[in-house]
Amino acid sequence: MDIEFKISKNPVNYKKALQLLEKRVNSVKEGGRELVWFLEHPTTYTAGIRSKKEEILDKSISIVKTNRGGKITLHNPGQQVVYFVINLNRRKKDIRNLVRQIENTIIKFLKNYRIESYADKKDIGIWVKRRKIAAIGIRVSHWIAYHGFSINIKNNLNDYKKIVPCGLDNRKITSLKNEKKIPVGIKKNLKRIFFEHLSKV
Repeated sequence: MDIEFKISKNPVNYKKALQLLEKRVNSVKEGGRELVWFLEHPTTYTAGIRSKKEEILDKSISIVKTNRGGKITLHNPGQQVVYFVINLNRRKKDIRNLVRQIENTIIKFLKNYRIESYADKKDIGIWVKRRKIAAIGIRVSHWIAYHGFSINIKNNLNDYKKIVPCGLDNRKITSLKNEKKIPVGIKKNLKRIFFEHLSKV
């Protein structure tokens, strides 16, 4: 697989990250390299195409509108965001399989830390004891799949109280830190598992 892999050490502005993704989508359409990008964002609330105004509980917060699927969600420091630009024209043109491989990646990653999790067909994402620990949001343009997924590692869960995250009660959100002590090697393990499952896309 000819994939560029990036890790950003400092939090990346959400809008700037989206601009880079959009630019890479156009490049991949013309035969450019695919991308997998590990990063974190400063505290940012984003609204997907199915979001509603009543899901904003604290009207003082700023909301960034985006073209990804899903509703309102949160990105903040301590949450691992994984963006990608994947050319399905070179692979199986199967979006469901892509989502399934992302789900399997997160489930296997969490299992490394003895956290049992599962996917839910009705509420996309990964769950631990009926609490959401990871979100998935994908957009596809001419069979180029982009955006990605996020896993709550050690982020401040109180920030979720300002919104109805993904249409859920904010008490139904959890993190790796909330479930277990924070282990080492998170990025290394997640990269290995994700690339393993990308080979099945």
